[in-house]
Amino acid sequence: MSAVGGMGHLHLRPRRAAETVGANVLSMLLLAAVAVFACWLVGTRAADIGTDTMTYAGFFEALGRESMETRLEPGFVYLSLALWKLGMGVIGYQTALFALLLGTVVVSTHQYFRSLGGERGYLTFLVVALTLLFISPMFVNASINTVRQGLAALLVFTALLSFQQRRWGAFVLFGLLASSLHMSSFLYLLFAPVLLLGARTQRLVALVAFVLYVSGLSMAIVRAGVPALYELVMTYTENSHSRSGVRIDFAVFSIFWYVLPFVLSPLVKPEFREKIRNSTAIYLVMMLPFFAVGWGFFSNRYLLPAWLSASLIVAAVICHSRLPALRHPLLLRFGLILSCAVFYYYVNNEIVI
Repeated sequence: MSAVGGMGHLHLRPRRAAETVGANVLSMLLLAAVAVFACWLVGTRAADIGTDTMTYAGFFEALGRESMETRLEPGFVYLSLALWKLGMGVIGYQTALFALLLGTVVVSTHQYFRSLGGERGYLTFLVVALTLLFISPMFVNASINTVRQGLAALLVFTALLSFQQRRWGAFVLFGLLASSLHMSSFLYLLFAPVLLLGARTQRLVALVAFVLYVSGLSMAIVRAGVPALYELVMTYTENSHSRSGVRIDFAVFSIFWYVLPFVLSPLVKPEFREKIRNSTAIYLVMMLPFFAVGWGFFSNRYLLPAWLSASLIVAAVICHSRLPALRHPLLLRFGLILSCAVFYYYVNNEIVI
């Protein structure tokens, strides 16, 4: 009987391996189709969709015509020059930038998945993460408005993840890449040493920063102690479409996404529970720049890296859930397809936060 049972197992293993390969191929084909659709959608958007679309298009069209002086970060400028030398038009340029944004999603999800100890199921994790990003107005903002910061945002998350793991070379690499695309990345990297503190101390630092912000004290302290910085923050991107001052709504909304993984923690498999909770410290650190100077115009931009990374952390909760129905492949793939419709609506109607 044992010999027969052994032979049965031998027959089952190749079948399971074939099913796994088939599932991976199906996931890759779906991800490729979704990427092509999203690149087409964002790349061919009209010039009036996205507050900065015309600015980026004008910058790209001016490349090579004359010696330009620009305040844009060198990494982004060289990237744009490379795309211009390839003979791309504005549509190709916009498509390539969004494709690179998707590339940062792949890099950050892969690094995060490995940090959680996952050995199999990365494509499933990528499907879930992309689904959550597509239904996030913050990701739309990164796609059509804050393009440079969008490209840098998840690289900041990856840099801080590397710092938390004491992978100093990776921290420097991803930090430099992010900063070369958007200088604000330095703000988040400056707070990286907070990750060396204990969990309770980290939360205490965040709590104090939160109280200082919502009470208006952080703005008063900067105005009195560093007036030049206060003036810079209050005049940078000054715009009638945005209001300055303390945004309690943004602060509370951000805290919600930090608390959520802890609330859902009992639903996570025990072997992944603590690692996911530890990764929320990175989200906490990425909120600190907002609490420090998030009272200028378009202060939501200081929260973009944190808000985008929230999708990755929630994706980890779903993929490592103890509830098999929640991570059923058919359900997750259908969710990704449905998210494309949501993303289409968001982009065409400029639904952003």
